[in-house]
Amino acid sequence: MKYIIFVIDSASNSADGNEMAAIDAFNDMLQDKGHWITAAGIHHGEAATVLDNRADAGIVTEGSLYSLPEHYSGFWIIEAEDRKTALSLAAAGSKACNRKVELRPYLR
Repeated sequence: MKYIIFVIDSASNSADGNEMAAIDAFNDMLQDKGHWITAAGIHHGEAATVLDNRADAGIVTEGSLYSLPEHYSGFWIIEAEDRKTALSLAAAGSKACNRKVELRPYLR
């Protein structure tokens, strides 16, 4: 089953050197154990653009849909046998990046 792990940041949107080393080690573990699909850091919501073209509305709004102090600053997409494994991997990811994370399963 596929899951996405969102990294939740509150300020810098960047990791220090020790965090990057821990993230790299976590990424290596995901790859070695067959859980890795992809991962990336993403810009702060200020760099987002929300588009609504339902019924050809053509609405384009600069900035994120959400304006909370916390924002997504990256993600992992993983493969896990079950929710228990996904939760364990998400906890390890939170520890590696030193941030809160949010785990969501893919819709089937």
